[in-house]
Amino acid sequence: MVLIDGGSFLMGSDEFYPDERPVHERDVRSFSIDRYEVTNEQYAEFVDSTGYVTVAERELDPAAFPGADPASLVPGSMVFTPSAGPVDLNDWRNWWTWTPGAFWRRPFGPGSSIADRMQHPVVHVAFEDALAYAGWAGLRLPTEVEHEYAARGGLDGARFAWGEEIYPDGTAQANSWLGRFPYDNQGVGGTAPVGSYPANGYGLYDMVGNVWEWTSDYYTPRHLRLSDKPVDAGKRQNLLATASAQPEFPEIARRVLKGGSHLCSPDYCLRFRPAARSPQAEDTGMSHIGFRCARDA
Repeated sequence: MVLIDGGSFLMGSDEFYPDERPVHERDVRSFSIDRYEVTNEQYAEFVDSTGYVTVAERELDPAAFPGADPASLVPGSMVFTPSAGPVDLNDWRNWWTWTPGAFWRRPFGPGSSIADRMQHPVVHVAFEDALAYAGWAGLRLPTEVEHEYAARGGLDGARFAWGEEIYPDGTAQANSWLGRFPYDNQGVGGTAPVGSYPANGYGLYDMVGNVWEWTSDYYTPRHLRLSDKPVDAGKRQNLLATASAQPEFPEIARRVLKGGSHLCSPDYCLRFRPAARSPQAEDTGMSHIGFRCARDA
C-alpha cells in the first residue's frame, strides 16, 4: 500500500458531466491505499481461504423478481459484448449482455477462465463481494473523496491524472477505449494486467482506466458539500440519475464507482479522469468493475 499524506484539494469538475459538480474544496486525512487494483490471484486466495461465494454465483430468489421468467433466473453477470457496427449510444443494452454462468473465475461466461489472467484486476464483484475481501484482509474500501484525492496524484484541479491533455504526445496513459465505441477498439480490448500503464504522482497504478472501482459512498446526482444538509442516498429522490435504468427496483441503493474503465471512450464515456463518477447498484457486478482497498493511516 501507499501512504497518502492528508491535505486539501479541489474535488469535482465543472467541465464534463453534471454529477461531477460543483467543484468544491475538501480536506482529507492521511490514509493508505493499494498501489494496484485487487487481482484475480489475490481474490482467489481470499476465496480459497474462506469459501466465500460471490453474488454472481448465488441462486436467485424468484420472489425478488416478480414477473420474470423463472427459467431466466440463474446465476450470472453482465458481460460487455462489442456490437458489429455503429449502434444507438443511448441504449446500453446494445453492448451489455446478461450472461448465465459468468462470475469472477469465468469472466466471459462458461468455458472462459482466469488461468492466464491472474494479474488482471478481479471483475464481476458486487459491493458486498468487495467488502468481504476487504474485511478478510483487515482493510476497507476507500471513500469517494479518498479515491479522487489519490487518483489526482498531487495535480490539483487537472483534467486527467497526468495533466490536461488526453493523450500526451499521442500516447495513452491509461487503459481506455481507443476507436469508435462500442465496435472498433484499437486499444487493449479488455482489462490489462495491473501496473501496465504509468503510475501517477503518488506511485499508484490504474487509478483511472482498466476497471471502475467501488467506493464506500452512496451515490447522489451531484456532489454534497460539507455545508449541505445530509441526505439518505438509499432513497429514491437521490437516485434520479439512475431511476430510468432500473425503475422497477428503486429501493436498491447505488454506490459511487470511480476511475472509469477500459470501456471509457471519448465519443461516449469520457470518464477515465479523477473527477469522474458513476452510480452502481450494490447487488450488481459487471465485467468492467473491480476495486482496491484502503486503511486509516
